[in-house]
Amino acid sequence: MSSLSDRLAAARLAQAAAAVDAGPPAVDDPGVPAGSGTDPMTPAPAGVPAVPVPGTAGALITSATPPAPGRRRSTTGPDASAAPPPRRTLGVSEERRIQEIKSSVHTELLARLGPHLYDADMDQTDLARGVREVLAEVLGAQDRPLSNSDRARVTQEISDEILGYGPIEPYLRDPAVSEVMVNGHASVWLERDGRLVASDAHFLDEAHLRRTIDKIVARLGRRIDESSPMVDARLPDGSRVNAVVPPLAVDGAALTIRKFAADPLGVEDLIRFGSLTPPAAELLDACVRGRLNVIVSGSTGSGKTTTLNVLSSFIPDDERIVTIEDAAELQLRQAHVVRLESRPANIEGKGSVTIRDLVRNALRMRPDRIIVGEVRDASALDMLQAMNTGHDGSICTLHSNGPRDTLARLETMVLMAGMDLPIRAIREQVASAVDLVVHQTRLKDGTRRITHITEVDRMEGDVITLQDIFVWDGSSGFDAHGTALGRLRPTGLRPAFLDKLADVNVSVDPLLFATDRL
Repeated sequence: MSSLSDRLAAARLAQAAAAVDAGPPAVDDPGVPAGSGTDPMTPAPAGVPAVPVPGTAGALITSATPPAPGRRRSTTGPDASAAPPPRRTLGVSEERRIQEIKSSVHTELLARLGPHLYDADMDQTDLARGVREVLAEVLGAQDRPLSNSDRARVTQEISDEILGYGPIEPYLRDPAVSEVMVNGHASVWLERDGRLVASDAHFLDEAHLRRTIDKIVARLGRRIDESSPMVDARLPDGSRVNAVVPPLAVDGAALTIRKFAADPLGVEDLIRFGSLTPPAAELLDACVRGRLNVIVSGSTGSGKTTTLNVLSSFIPDDERIVTIEDAAELQLRQAHVVRLESRPANIEGKGSVTIRDLVRNALRMRPDRIIVGEVRDASALDMLQAMNTGHDGSICTLHSNGPRDTLARLETMVLMAGMDLPIRAIREQVASAVDLVVHQTRLKDGTRRITHITEVDRMEGDVITLQDIFVWDGSSGFDAHGTALGRLRPTGLRPAFLDKLADVNVSVDPLLFATDRL
């Protein structure tokens, strides 16, 4: 049996080695007494041999003379190589450990459920339940225990990765987020309350981001690669997706997701938000029921599609509605709705079906109303023809800066059809077809407001006459938080289409146009 002194020496040696593995304290730390054996520069107890320090290139704990009090150890002199590495924080090592566990669990989960994850016929609810059951089993078999909070985090992140869209999945579930913008794998931005904010989320690398984009578009039968580096798609809930990949996206793939609420906004919501006023809403209701042709215009993200949804809610239930969109996102609640969606060309460059093709086909489907999600090309000519051939009550959206620019852009898109038509003939078609322009703007404070409700009147010479019925009044300025205090107010002018509404038994209260009514 060894002597008591030998056992004491062995205990001190083990204590010194454990202290070295934990990392050295600061030299001038008053909480570490000199000669305690916890710093490689302090002398070891008598009788304790020199011990190599891991990670210090063979540096030894010796009985060298300790430095003078208050004197710092040099890290630039000849013995700089012998300086111990900086202490690693517990948070960094714990984060690395969780990432390693996530990686191993993810790999094991894919090995067990691989064939089922890509089964298009499998119900998503059953798939989610199966993933969580196997995930709990795999986590329980880990030899490295996790706290309850870490276990919940790993479970949620792996579920998001397999069943959802990885790091951005929590924001897609967040009702306060209206748009998610990914600018390369390390940069994710969000739109909250109309303002852009940076997110802490990020993808592991470019390949991780590309796998997520492929997962989105593959479900819709679309593709994105170098030969077709742009794609428009939609998520199952109707949210709009746009993706651009290299070589067009210089700094890595870009992904933009514009979310839509599961419960679409109604006219009461727009009034509550201040986008619309009760008199203006009452007028728009009468215009839609009276089968006027309406164009909703505005910039990107100004809320045109939401307004189009609200206008379509005024359509009576006994009418047949045909909707035409690039990516189906309208949420109509009527019973008799036919939804059509355009299709891009396949990999051979064939099979493309454009909005213009769908508008022409819709005329053969006995529609009472034709609603086009967005007019952006030569389909404008077919839309005007439909409005002028008895299909009253049609509604569409297009991008523009204002009511006058809306008509100018409509003329330009008609010319894109390649028809050699004189400008006056096009303007006569526009003046005859379009009855009302509803223009929407996203203001500087991030709010979305309807700023013009404008009647398209008749031709005077070569110019189409426009008459503003309601106009946004921003003279009140902004409050202390920068929120606009304006209001949509009537101009006092009565529209000429009131007689047309009366012919179809739709009456409008004349007091709606009184300038002193709020």
